Amino acid sequence: TLPLNSTSVPAQLPYNATVYMNGSFKPFSVFDGCDMYIEAILFDLTFQIINVVVGIPANLLVIAILIHNRKEPSTSDLFLGCLAFMDAYFGSMTPLSFLNLYLWQSKEVWLAIKFSFGVKDTSGPLFLSCICLDRFVAVLFPITFGQLKSIKYRLSLTLLVLCLTFAYSAAKMVGGLPNFEKVFTGEVLAAFAWMVLCNASILWVLKKSRGVGKDEMHPMKKKAFKMVLSILCIIVFNYLPLVALFPFEDHYSPDVFRCYVQPAGFAFLNISSTIQPLVYLSRLEKVPFLPETFIKKFSSCI
Repeated sequence: TLPLNSTSVPAQLPYNATVYMNGSFKPFSVFDGCDMYIEAILFDLTFQIINVVVGIPANLLVIAILIHNRKEPSTSDLFLGCLAFMDAYFGSMTPLSFLNLYLWQSKEVWLAIKFSFGVKDTSGPLFLSCICLDRFVAVLFPITFGQLKSIKYRLSLTLLVLCLTFAYSAAKMVGGLPNFEKVFTGEVLAAFAWMVLCNASILWVLKKSRGVGKDEMHPMKKKAFKMVLSILCIIVFNYLPLVALFPFEDHYSPDVFRCYVQPAGFAFLNISSTIQPLVYLSRLEKVPFLPETFIKKFSSCI
């Protein structure tokens, strides 16, 4: 199986172990089984480098802005902060991954990297689903939303997501569980369907909620419409490759799936650690720590 980002990597083998195969000892390789087919793996690693260079600073800036605005928080700030922290943590593991690939070859470091992959696999879809749920209730059920504004509901949901994330990550780190990769496939399918449903419903409500006799949408609703539409596009870009490819694992040969399909699909998921904070920053009218001219230029580029 693919060691770089797979749910079924044999954790009992360190990088410098040897495997008895065909009557001789074969050195264990991080590209085990994919040594001649590393194009998709390098594609994924390229995206992870972008997460280090761009994603980590962007996520730290998002966290700083949320802390700065804590006196006037939005209902989704807790989910956004947790998502930014998890993405920054995932990006910070990439340099360790490269060092361990070519220098340390440590089993303990590899287990920590596998744990971070589990965090990325689970925290991103679940926290995005929480954000979509928050906005779905706010737009479609405003009275109910007003009754559920208390922070205790979002804290409870956040704790549930963290427990699920750490349980999944620990199981992925240990490895060896039969059909464990099906858990991730089911999670992504469910989260993708939920997020598309929520955002499509919000867009439909905003689109039809125009003033009587008016053709133009209210400026605030128009702004919300564009924001939700951009989020929907990002969800499709980051998660559609996984949804389209992973459920058909049995139709690929084992080598093609683990050496091409799996790393290419994970690459689109991993780059969300950069795309998500950039989209959040581009929607802000003013950023406390950056010049206003820079923000306008940055937003126009995004």
